[in-house]
Amino acid sequence: MTSLTATVPPGELSHALAVRRRFEAHWPTIQSRLAGVYGQDLRWTDFITRLRQSVLAAAAARPVVLQALDAEREARPEWLSASGQTTYTFYVDRFAGDLNGVRQRLDYLTDLGVRWLHPLPLLEPREGDSDGGFAVKDYRQVDPRLGTMQDLSALADDLRSRGMGLILDVVCNHTAREHAWAVAARAGDPAYRDFYIVVSPEEAARRDAELIDVFPDTAPGSFTPCPEMGGHVWTTFYPFQWDLNYANPAVFAQMLDVLVYLAAQGVQGFRLDSAPFLWKQDGTTCRNLPQTYAIVEAWRAALSIIAPGVVLVAEAIESLEDVLPFFGEGSGGCDLAYNNGVMTALWGALADQDAGIFRRCLSASAGKPARAAWLNYVRCHDDVIWNALSTYAPHEDLARWSRFYGGQDPSFSRGRAFQTAAGGVPSTNGMAASLAGIVPGEDGASAGAARLALLYGIIHGLDGWPLIYMGDEIGLADDTQYADDPLRAGDGRWLHRPMMDWSLAGRRGDQASLEGGLFQRFRTLAEKARMLDEHGVAGPARPLDLGVTPVLAFERTGGARGFLSLANLSGAAVSVDLPFGFGVGAMDLLGGTPPSGGALTLPAYGLAWLVTP
Repeated sequence: MTSLTATVPPGELSHALAVRRRFEAHWPTIQSRLAGVYGQDLRWTDFITRLRQSVLAAAAARPVVLQALDAEREARPEWLSASGQTTYTFYVDRFAGDLNGVRQRLDYLTDLGVRWLHPLPLLEPREGDSDGGFAVKDYRQVDPRLGTMQDLSALADDLRSRGMGLILDVVCNHTAREHAWAVAARAGDPAYRDFYIVVSPEEAARRDAELIDVFPDTAPGSFTPCPEMGGHVWTTFYPFQWDLNYANPAVFAQMLDVLVYLAAQGVQGFRLDSAPFLWKQDGTTCRNLPQTYAIVEAWRAALSIIAPGVVLVAEAIESLEDVLPFFGEGSGGCDLAYNNGVMTALWGALADQDAGIFRRCLSASAGKPARAAWLNYVRCHDDVIWNALSTYAPHEDLARWSRFYGGQDPSFSRGRAFQTAAGGVPSTNGMAASLAGIVPGEDGASAGAARLALLYGIIHGLDGWPLIYMGDEIGLADDTQYADDPLRAGDGRWLHRPMMDWSLAGRRGDQASLEGGLFQRFRTLAEKARMLDEHGVAGPARPLDLGVTPVLAFERTGGARGFLSLANLSGAAVSVDLPFGFGVGAMDLLGGTPPSGGALTLPAYGLAWLVTP
């Protein structure tokens, strides 16, 4: 050790020792998880040897400026569960034109209380229709219409200087057919042909009978004929998106290289898009298989050696039983996952003015590991998938909610029905403002604005990270003109992917306007959520049935003080008897009237966050 310290600068020595410690802690997880996936493959010994070398080399090469972030987060593992980590998600071009435009809007996001930025796919896509950027042509280049990799690194630096972080979409299930790997495969390179899955027409027909169509109306089936490949290529989503063959260990290694490369640019998190589909196995729906979970856990373990400050987010819009395993075992899998069941249940509960479905889903979501966190949201760029609640609600409830929000039944909603797989109910499209019933031109006192603010107030009180979809903070309306664009007309989800209206955002200081009223409420929620730790609020949210049908209630009791969130899902005031400890002396963190005796009256669409004395 004496000779080592004499020849290696102290900083480099410290990093080398940290890498050794991390390697000893996490390499056994990589080896054991991948042995279960590839251990019987003749390539196993060479693969795992090479992977060991590449992991150590990548860890040693971690940029110095990011090593400090890694060390800080390793020293405080509880940082992941810190309150108020408000996240903002958007398409770069629709929010600010390009990456440099995003950098110019950081003051707006800071004012809103945002701590994490999650731009939707921005890596170089194929030309033409790219499924909104989810058909990636090059993982190491930014879409030239949005900027360069240098621009991305500059944005990451700006965010880090503000105490903020950047989460990037990595489409790990498939590439565009124009990706260099697919081009080489079509040219006959045997190494790259094994990066994709090709079957005979007969096998494609047989497999299609087992699989569930993702886009049954716009892209039915999961295979696309390709004479150059000598058969039908597996394409779960659109024909131009070729599924990767994770039975080939080289694919795992290549995708890890992509994550490491982007992490070196300052990216602090990755949303693993379409993660449930990674592993293909005959006789199954090829979703949420054990090998998929093992692959994700191995990525997490590798990053825990190379870039431990980076988080992984599971984009798994599935039933809770299938989502929870993405959090992994032991040292862990994904750090966060979309709380899709709770999100969808919120809309169902609001439609019925009955919190029952929410209580069922929240109870199930409390089963996640304590070290992980939910990403709680009201809306995103995708459709609201009612079928995801099939475990928790009967088909007639799903169908009723689908009709309520999809325009088939009279309701406050202004959403539209989307496609569904055979036997399911149609999903729903529309901005949160439309689903909540906001009519363009209304002011901030409208019932629709109150409903939208209420839903966001609920998710800000849950344990986990609250996610804001671009424009919800000003009640941004649908893009009804999407059908005029040939590249977007075929996909109804573009209804809720509008351009940010900065003229409307400019009204956020006018409290009487819709935009100002909502923005102030969102900003207050972010501020109050950040203070929950200071008030001693901690632990998972667990639902309560207080005997009043429209009152959605949950408590958190893992901290020094008890926390109770009460939300009135109806348009009329309701009174509710409070549980023990939340009567006289309890404080409403949102500034409402303190409880009087053992009861509290909630106004229409009212919300209270009570903490015990």
